[in-house]
Amino acid sequence: MDASSSEDDDRSPAPNRTIPLRLPSGRLFRISYGSAILVGFGALIWWRHGSLSAIGTAFSDVQWEWVVVAIGLNVLSVVARALAWRTVIHSAMDPPRPKAMLVFSAFSVGLFANAVLPGRIGELARVAVLTRKMPGRKGAWATLVGTVFAHRVFDIVPVMLLILYVISTATIPTSARASLVAVITVGVCLFAIAYVGGRRPGHREPEALGQMRRWLAMGRAGLHVMRSPGATALAIFLQILGWTCQLFAVYTAMRAFDIHAPLPAAGVVLLVMNVVTLIPLWPGNVGLVQAAIASALTAYGVPYSTGFAYGLGLQAIEASVGIGVGLIFLAREGLSFAMLRVMPEASQAELSEVD
Repeated sequence: MDASSSEDDDRSPAPNRTIPLRLPSGRLFRISYGSAILVGFGALIWWRHGSLSAIGTAFSDVQWEWVVVAIGLNVLSVVARALAWRTVIHSAMDPPRPKAMLVFSAFSVGLFANAVLPGRIGELARVAVLTRKMPGRKGAWATLVGTVFAHRVFDIVPVMLLILYVISTATIPTSARASLVAVITVGVCLFAIAYVGGRRPGHREPEALGQMRRWLAMGRAGLHVMRSPGATALAIFLQILGWTCQLFAVYTAMRAFDIHAPLPAAGVVLLVMNVVTLIPLWPGNVGLVQAAIASALTAYGVPYSTGFAYGLGLQAIEASVGIGVGLIFLAREGLSFAMLRVMPEASQAELSEVD
């Protein structure tokens, strides 16, 4: 073999080489990112500066007994969704499997990470908590990442039911109804693809797919639950139960702020919150969430300032559960906040683990 061909071989990338995907972390990026957030908040305050006193008044009249009820319903929602993830894990992994309390602990740590850190680092944090208790378990990391994906797939069903409920009962613009119908169509297609893909027998993807092959293999590992009708039904039921508890938590939080809009309005708020936080621009998308909720509630005769204050309170209620419960289990697992900031990349799972 000549020298030129040898050089070409040396330059060719290894087939299993992993290139981690990270957000820019330089000083200039951090300054620009922080400045953009400050400018956004400043613009929002300037735009609604006349409503600030009314927002303060809304908080002074809060009925705290309803806040307690809303927090309790949010806790029940977390428990139901954690049990749904445990159902997916039990279908994807061979014994010994993580116990229910460990799964709940990992799920709670993930909620905490999502509440206080930008991005969706909580999804990997919960996987990291479980894998720490399964040292030497080949394929555990890749399989558990796949279960997180599958767990999110099961969110499609309650989301579609929520959209149907909002379309049929809530006060929303006609254009929004058409958009929501399109979302339902896409959701049905995505769930059907996931269901069929999960029931297909495992097979090796072509090497040429590279990183895509890795993600397909991990997702397929998590979707093994689709091969069991009973486990699939249970996971869907638990996710629906979790979302139902969250819907009533939104509704009872309205009562705390003396907002007497009907239950369909709570459905609109829950839907708006999930749409706005779909892409986390900063922790919680605070400010943006409140503006969206306040705008949606004006259709029910709720003053913008009251709706904005309610949005702040609602997000605080949800954060209190995620942060409060998360901190408890963060300490239980012997982890620190600094450790959450250096979670490993999902792409670090070896291909051999998911084949």
